[in-house]
Amino acid sequence: MVEGSMTQGAGQEPVVRTATLRDFRVPPYARVPVQGHVTEPTPAEPRPTSAAPQPAPAPAGSPPAPAPMPAEPTLHLGRRTAPAYGATAGSSIVSVATGHPGNGYPDDAMPEGYTPTERDLPVINRGDTLQVPVAPETAPATEPAPANGEGPGPLFVVGDVHGYLDELVGALHAQGLIDENGSWAAGNARLWFLGDFTDRGPDGIGVIDLVMRLSAEAAAAGGYCKALMGNHELLLIGAKRFGDTPVNSGAGTATFQAAWLLNGGQKHDMDRLQDVHLQWMSRLDAVVREDDHLLLHSDTTAYLEYGETIEDVNDTVHDILNRNDADEVWDVFRKFTKRFAFRDEGGPQAVQELLSTYGGHRIVHGHSPIPYLLGQVGTEDGEGNSGPVVDGPHVYADGLAIAMDGGVTMAGKLLVVQLPLDR
Repeated sequence: MVEGSMTQGAGQEPVVRTATLRDFRVPPYARVPVQGHVTEPTPAEPRPTSAAPQPAPAPAGSPPAPAPMPAEPTLHLGRRTAPAYGATAGSSIVSVATGHPGNGYPDDAMPEGYTPTERDLPVINRGDTLQVPVAPETAPATEPAPANGEGPGPLFVVGDVHGYLDELVGALHAQGLIDENGSWAAGNARLWFLGDFTDRGPDGIGVIDLVMRLSAEAAAAGGYCKALMGNHELLLIGAKRFGDTPVNSGAGTATFQAAWLLNGGQKHDMDRLQDVHLQWMSRLDAVVREDDHLLLHSDTTAYLEYGETIEDVNDTVHDILNRNDADEVWDVFRKFTKRFAFRDEGGPQAVQELLSTYGGHRIVHGHSPIPYLLGQVGTEDGEGNSGPVVDGPHVYADGLAIAMDGGVTMAGKLLVVQLPLDR
């Protein structure tokens, strides 16, 4: 149960530039209003509407009601032009960083624990990485086992969604996990989301509502649909609970609301965020093991700081959220934003450290977009031929790690894949 006062209104006022900029990778397309700058107003770009209407908020303490779905949902994987995130009418829009996108620190002044930005990424040659193809999106890759089948059903994982509800519906339908009405159709199949449901895209709350509904429908059919906690879940929880409360970021004073805006926070998501959504996000686990796979959101070894077993890690993170201390929640958020621990020469050793502690023979993660891991540069609107090429999951670190964030926010691909993958 989420306790304490809820700070409403995140994203409604311009935000003062703070040291928060230094703690996060800010995508090239992210722009926010900043006080004190005079520029010509930028016309607001129309936001695309989702194919799936949203249900009314559920009463406190009651299970979420099934979300209504259109009889003929839109299953196309269209691309959207990114709006100026956090912009309000009449506000000035300026880039959040000068020079190279995401450049919050001069080259000689990066603090300890700094999360690498795009400028830090070495180019990984395509020949050095194993690309695993996935089934075409026009037909299910497999026929999910019936609900009364013996043993567990097939295992599927979903990469970062970031509010792209239409793409999610299309990808789930292509794998035979939902039917043409958007209802669970996979019997006793097992489906895991790797976190980051909101921010940057057009309908983060719609994504959460869909996952919550599918969880109930899958359980009734003998399967399950579950989710992990990503850094953007922690960010949205913090922005709602703590708003402009100052926190010690390790590099000066920051606030959750400012960080949320800088990382693609959407006002319409905050306006529709209800207690039932906060409660659901707060109870998500950080790490799980399914079959022979260790599933987690971020490609970081920071999970080791929260316990020597999977249960310890999840209990510790839940306890921190329940204590409702802004600085403690911020520290978890900051550590879960770290990335790239599994790439380069020391990557296999970092993966082995996690696997030897928590079990499993492969790590499956989201968080770091595959185009970044491959050294590609993507565009948010997908125009021209400069968009990233994502054919499927990225298997790397001597075959020990699978990256699942296809870069849907940069005109990449929202990945829904059945495990295990052949090496």
